[in-house]
Amino acid sequence: MTSVVFVHGTGVRATSYDKSLSGVESGLARVRPDVRVVRCFWGEDHGASLGLDGASIPVRTTHRGVPDGGVPDEDDPLALWALLEAEPLAELWEFTETAAGDGGDMGFAPGRVDPWETVADKVRGLTLAGVADGGRTGLRQLVADLAPGLDEAAERVADEISRALGGAPPADGVEVIAARAVYALALRSAETVRDIDELLPVDGADRDTVVGALADQLGGADRGGIVSRAARGVGGRMLNSYLSPLSSLAQVFRGGITKGSVPAGGDILRYQARGAGVRAAIAAAVREAAGSGGGPVVLLAHSLGGIACVDLLADAAGPPPGVELLVTVGSQAPFLYELDALTSLRRGEPLPGGFPRWINVYDEHDLLGFVGAKVFPGRVTDLRVTTRQPFPRAHTSYFAHPRLYDLLAPELPR
Repeated sequence: MTSVVFVHGTGVRATSYDKSLSGVESGLARVRPDVRVVRCFWGEDHGASLGLDGASIPVRTTHRGVPDGGVPDEDDPLALWALLEAEPLAELWEFTETAAGDGGDMGFAPGRVDPWETVADKVRGLTLAGVADGGRTGLRQLVADLAPGLDEAAERVADEISRALGGAPPADGVEVIAARAVYALALRSAETVRDIDELLPVDGADRDTVVGALADQLGGADRGGIVSRAARGVGGRMLNSYLSPLSSLAQVFRGGITKGSVPAGGDILRYQARGAGVRAAIAAAVREAAGSGGGPVVLLAHSLGGIACVDLLADAAGPPPGVELLVTVGSQAPFLYELDALTSLRRGEPLPGGFPRWINVYDEHDLLGFVGAKVFPGRVTDLRVTTRQPFPRAHTSYFAHPRLYDLLAPELPR
């Protein structure tokens, strides 16, 4: 039986690894039920941590200026979602400011029901029931992740509509904007309230399905995450009004932010200096897979895990026996080779003759995913996927993307 050893990337600890492993198992079971997935979790023993409880982090004493940034394309759905992930209510705030300024107060009229209160009540009644019925595994998982925080997110959006628009004349377009705000708030809740140590992997199509279902309940429609006319200009206002203050606050809360980011950035630094333990863990998983499976072994590795696998397979001692295919996903290995920063292979040296077939998967929106075909001509096949997510979520969403498994199915050895 073919064994696929799943090697995680930087910043991953037990909770998120188990979640990703489950997604990989489900994805491969759909397209290749004849393969088995083998666990390779190295983050606990070989990942980074602050051994002195953050003693190296300076205490902020003065304000530091924040340079101006560029304004994203207002008609780019990826730009919109990047902004909503920074501030889930940004688009709604822009809409309410525009709508409230379009005309005067309708005034009090006995027996009249404020239409904005009707909209707010609909938002409070939003549900995810039935959204994932018959859907793929990734959609079902997303709905399960969002469900605990949906009511609180809907209540917050409804309160914002009532507060900012009560008494204002009716205006079109709020349904889709409210749906996106509820989704973004519920997603943030899923990642902050629970014990999640990296961004949840979410495919763009699953996100749009959920947002579309919420918008339908409100009487609107959103298919594809297109930015509405009412939201135009939100990019510039967002940067000026929200991102700069957030950057300033980041200085105030630098200690907590730094400690929280240690697994992601620290793992990379620690690997460069102490990477032998990670490579040994991967080699042990390969030996276990080859011994118990009795068939070919595939290394499926994300991000830093891909770097470690390339280093292991290119080592002068030779690759562990049984590995017939390496699949790197969102990997920086080609980039590090070009920088002459790989541990086992200097720039200019070819891949060893015993190096297995190598498939490299990337998303153009993933700023940490690189291509290898031009770096190692004839030795790497690059496969592009599109998760329809902005960075950094594009880097964490590969294994929630069904197309990945469709592409890998015919490539896995039998």
